[in-house]
Amino acid sequence: MTFTTRIKEEITSFIPNVIDARVELLSYLNFAASFEENKITLYIENGAVARYIFKLIKMTYNININLTIRTQKKFKIKKIFILSINEKIESIKNEIRELTNDIINCSNEEMSSFLKGAFLCAGSINDPSKSKYHLEFLVNDLENADLINNILLLLKFNSKIIRRDKGYMVYIKISEEISDFIKILGATNSLFYYEDIRIYRDHKNMVNRLNNCEQANIEKSMKTSVEQLKNIKYLKEHDLIDLLDDKLKLVINYKEKYPDTTMNELATIISMETDITLSKSCINHYFRKIKDLVNKDKNR
Repeated sequence: MTFTTRIKEEITSFIPNVIDARVELLSYLNFAASFEENKITLYIENGAVARYIFKLIKMTYNININLTIRTQKKFKIKKIFILSINEKIESIKNEIRELTNDIINCSNEEMSSFLKGAFLCAGSINDPSKSKYHLEFLVNDLENADLINNILLLLKFNSKIIRRDKGYMVYIKISEEISDFIKILGATNSLFYYEDIRIYRDHKNMVNRLNNCEQANIEKSMKTSVEQLKNIKYLKEHDLIDLLDDKLKLVINYKEKYPDTTMNELATIISMETDITLSKSCINHYFRKIKDLVNKDKNR
């Protein structure tokens, strides 16, 4: 079972109130239904969604619905649930038209219900444990893509539209916003699963970043240490040590004694083993003076 199927089965496991049910149904019909002069037809692959939409139609319009189950055997066996409506066709069409024209002026609750209906038909969310964070709606025309996108923007989501080979895709990539969207759908169990995975991945990424930073600091310290030892060697080979004061000579002696130490470690060792208290910045200052002396001698 995919994560999207899991979400859809969860949100279709309970029936909403009358107002939300009507908005969800009209939204679903807008994106999924095939309209003819005297018939509205729905082709649904998910059994849980088919039952849910069947109940919403009964609840909202109290009309007869013809149900046909077709078994498709191409590549793999799957069932197609076909719902046919032959009553109140014009009334339903008018209500869909009125809702889609006015939905951006409705309450946040009604816009959320509209998105729920659209998601049942055209939405999907990647499993956070297997791929990148991604929520999308795939629709046939730009008008419906704009409709979904405008609602998402009004609800403070950072959604975008992209042209695909077959239609248009409205998508969200930000993990926190996808979490908020699942919350809108009312899929509590799926939300907990999503958040658990997201927290784990974020923690893992943070640990990796810290490890990378630590490794980079180690490499930088090693490079600095090698340069310091080279400068000390140059001073000795060119009889320049006597030009240094006693503190500089002390730092050099301890650096040669503890060649792998960082400047902070070297300052601590000197402070512990002598009566002279030095800080990391002092050590850094002394090695800059040594470097300047080396460079000055090389450029003479």
